[in-house]
Amino acid sequence: MSNKDNYRVAIDIMCCHLGMSFDEACKELGLDMDDSSRQIAEVQESLLGIHRDER
Repeated sequence: MSNKDNYRVAIDIMCCHLGMSFDEACKELGLDMDDSSRQIAEVQESLLGIHRDER
């Protein structure tokens, strides 16, 4: 998880400005996601109103 902390700003930019999901941004950066990270990403996306269906 510490590796993702280093990329957090890049992930946020990709999500907010490019419309990517957290999952897509991590994949684009070459980061592996475990199950707990996926669950956190899903909660964050739902709180921010970011849904794949909206694009």
